[in-house]
Amino acid sequence: MNSALRFRILTLQIIAFLVLGVGAGAAFYANSFTTGEIHDQLAPQQISFPATAAQGLPTDLNAYAGQQVLNGDQAHAYAEHFIAMHLSTIGKGHPYSYWSGLALTTQDPATKAQAQGIADTLFKGETLRGLLNEAYAFSVFGAIAFFASIGLAIAAGAVLLALIYEIVTAQRQTATVPATVASAASPAFGAGV
Repeated sequence: MNSALRFRILTLQIIAFLVLGVGAGAAFYANSFTTGEIHDQLAPQQISFPATAAQGLPTDLNAYAGQQVLNGDQAHAYAEHFIAMHLSTIGKGHPYSYWSGLALTTQDPATKAQAQGIADTLFKGETLRGLLNEAYAFSVFGAIAFFASIGLAIAAGAVLLALIYEIVTAQRQTATVPATVASAASPAFGAGV
């Protein structure tokens, strides 16, 4: 391999190593940032799962008993298995739009007040549920970034090993070329004397 081609290969390997290394660092930072932000946004809300079934904990959430909601998985479980269950009961199987529509169209003041109360509760519950599911979605993005950082770091390591191999091979070839040239030149020089 000539020196110009080897120089190009080494340059491409250095660039690939830097790009993959920076990508791994950026993906790891994205994971760390996302995880930290989710925790920092959820912690002050002080949302906690009930500790026991007697306190209202559904049986499918026993793994979260008494825990404060601080990460995406907890937020998703709380939104989809706790809030959703209560909203379904409160709304009697109907969504917010049904109750708010009823509150707007009914003429009976008692029905209007009841429908508006249910609509307000459903609106607040669905909003909280949506925000908790948004935290979950970002936690999934963070997890993907974490696994991407691992993959990019492994790829950067492989490129670094290939770069080291190329450098060592180039050094060996440089060291053997002068010795080969000198030994090939010696007999011819000696023969002419």
